Amino acid sequence: MKLSLDKTVNIILDKLDDSIDQLARGISVNSEFQIESTGMKNFLQSQYNIRLQNLLKSQEIDIHHLESGMKNKIIQRKQKLFEEISAKNNI
Repeated sequence: MKLSLDKTVNIILDKLDDSIDQLARGISVNSEFQIESTGMKNFLQSQYNIRLQNLLKSQEIDIHHLESGMKNKIIQRKQKLFEEISAKNNI
């Protein structure tokens, strides 16, 4: 039995938040990554978009066919995540 679309998207966004947060922490503590804060933010946003698309696709969900309320929810979660990452990592 498939979960409702709303629950499925929430699960995807939770996984994505954790994944991007771990990536940000890894970059900030790893001396191999010597990139400016703007570069780090751009990289993380790019990774967010790629991973979101892949997670949605794995559930056979096309972001272009989501209703606007669901898209707005995704945008708000992304903004909140990046505000938290910026505060934690000074980017």
